[in-house]
Amino acid sequence: MIKLKINDIEIEVREKTTILTAAKALNIKIPTLCHMDLSGINFVNKLASCRVCLVEDIKKGKLIPACATFVKDGMEIRTDSQRVIRARRAVVELILSDHPTDCLKCAKNLDCQLQKLAADLNIREIKYPGEKRNLPIDNSSYSLVRDPNKCILCRRCETMCNEVQTVGALAEIGRGFMTHVGSTFNRPMFETTCTFCGQCLAVCPTGALTEKSNVSEVWKILHRKNHDDLVVVQVAPAVRVALGEEFGLEPGTPVTGQMVTALKNLGFDKVFDTNFAADLTIMEEANEFIERLGEGRPILTSCCPGWVNFMEHQFSDLIDIPSTCKSPHEMFGAIAKSYYAEKIGMDPSKITVVSVMPCIAKKYEAKRDELNEEGISDVDIVITTRELASMIKEAGLDLTNLEKSDFDNPMGESTGGGTIFGASGGVIEATIRTAYDTLTGESLEKVEYEELRGLKGVKKASVNINGKEIHIGVVNGLGNTRKILEKIRSGEENLDAIEVMACPGGCVGGGGQPYHKGDLSILKKRADGLYSIDERKTYRKSYENPSIKKLYEEYLGEVGGERAHELLHTSYKARPKY
Repeated sequence: MIKLKINDIEIEVREKTTILTAAKALNIKIPTLCHMDLSGINFVNKLASCRVCLVEDIKKGKLIPACATFVKDGMEIRTDSQRVIRARRAVVELILSDHPTDCLKCAKNLDCQLQKLAADLNIREIKYPGEKRNLPIDNSSYSLVRDPNKCILCRRCETMCNEVQTVGALAEIGRGFMTHVGSTFNRPMFETTCTFCGQCLAVCPTGALTEKSNVSEVWKILHRKNHDDLVVVQVAPAVRVALGEEFGLEPGTPVTGQMVTALKNLGFDKVFDTNFAADLTIMEEANEFIERLGEGRPILTSCCPGWVNFMEHQFSDLIDIPSTCKSPHEMFGAIAKSYYAEKIGMDPSKITVVSVMPCIAKKYEAKRDELNEEGISDVDIVITTRELASMIKEAGLDLTNLEKSDFDNPMGESTGGGTIFGASGGVIEATIRTAYDTLTGESLEKVEYEELRGLKGVKKASVNINGKEIHIGVVNGLGNTRKILEKIRSGEENLDAIEVMACPGGCVGGGGQPYHKGDLSILKKRADGLYSIDERKTYRKSYENPSIKKLYEEYLGEVGGERAHELLHTSYKARPKY
C-alpha cells in the first residue's frame, strides 16, 4: 500500500493507483478532458494529451498530469494551488484559442465538456485569439457528421474506435497546427470501414463528432402532411429507459406512457412499439435457430446494424452465419407498409414510417438497398433518443408531467421478450424462451437467464433442451466481437447461437442515447429498467403475443414461410476491408 497526502489529507491506496483515482476516493474533484474511464469494460484511457488535470507535486515543485501519474510513497499533492489553477486556465485558454465559437448552433451546446470546463474555470474571454482551422466538414454518411475544426486532439474517439471497437476508421492526420483526428487515409467517413456504431461521438467531449440530425425533416413531414398521408412512429425498447435522462430523471427510469403522449402531441398519427416487431423477430429468428440446430450450423443474431456493417467489412467470409432476419424496426416498416396498409385500405406510398432509435447506425440501415422494395423503403426516417428529446423540448412539452398514454394497436402490443431486446443478452434470452417451448412442447417456467445479462464483454451459457446441450454466447462491443469471430473462424470456438451487439451494454449504450461520457454504470441502470418492464408484462414469451398470432393467421401464414421470408428477411454483402 502507498501512503500520500492530497491537499493535506492523508490517504492510503494500492500501488499503480493514479493521483486522479486517489483524489476521487477523497471526493476531491480534478477536471479532465482527454481522460476516459470505461471501468465497466475494464478500459481506461490515460493519454494525458490535454493536461487539464494538472496537479502540483509539492516536494518536486513540478506540475504533473493526475490521470497518468501513479502515486508514490510520501507524495504531497496540491490540486487547488494558485499555480495549478493558473496552469489549468492557460491550458483551456490555449485550446479555445483556435476553437470555433459557434456554441449557440453547435449540436453539443450545453452538453459540451469543453464548454463546461471553461465555465467552471471562469473563462470569459479568449485571451489568445489565434488562427482558425478551416477544414472541410465531413457529412458524407447518413449517420454522423465529423467537424475537424472542433477537434481538440483528446483522441478519445480514436481510442474508442481503434482500441475498444477495433474498427480502425479514425486516425490522427495532418501536421503541426492542422493536426486533427480524421478518417483513415483521409477518406469520407462513408468510404471507410466505419460501422456507424456511434461510440466515437458518445465519448467526444466537443461537437467534433455528432449524429446527422433528421429533426428538421421530421418536422417538415408533420407540418405538411394532408388527410391522404399517414405518419406513424415506432419506438425502440432502449429509448424508453433513457429518454427521461434528458429531462432530469434517473437513468433507467421508464417513461413509456409519457413518451407516447409526447409523440402524439408532436403530431404523429399513430404511435407504435418496436417491441411488437421484436416479438415478430423472435418468431422468425427462433424458427431459424431451430432449423440450424437440426443442420448443425450456428446462428448469429442480426438485429444490430453496426455489427452487420462490421461483419460485412471485417468478416465477410462468415457472411452465411448471421440470421437472415431483418432488424425489428425494419420488420415493423415492412409490416406497416403491407399488412397494416392493407388493413386500413391505404396506399403504402402514402405511409411515412419514422423510427426513434438508440442507434445512429439505424440511419444508415434504413437507406440500404436490400431494405427497399420498388422504391419504397421499409423505414423512411430515423431519429435518435437525443433527437426526440430535442423535439419534445422544442414543442415546449414537460415530459415528466405528461399523462400516460398507450401505444396504438395492432402494432403496439408486446411481451417481455420484445422489451429486453435493448440490453445485451436480451435477444438470445428472448429467443430461448420461445425456442424452448417450441422444441419441448412444454412451458419454460424460469424465463430469466441471469448468466447472459450484464456489461461483461463476452458471456457464455449452456441450456439443456430435450436432452441436448445448447451452447450460447453473448457479445457486446465490437472489440469483443472480433475476438470471438476469430475463434469461430479458426474452429477454436464452437457455439450454437451467438448474440452480437456493437455497443457496450447493447442498445442501452447506443450512439444515439443521452451521452454517458464514459460512465458505464448508466448503461446498467438502463438495462435494469428494461428488465423491470419485462417482469411486469402479462406475456413474457414472444409467441404468446396475441397481435403476433393474429398477424400470422391473417396475413403471414406459417412462421418462416414464403410471405414471411419475402417481407421479414434480408441478405448481406461483402464490403471492402480497407
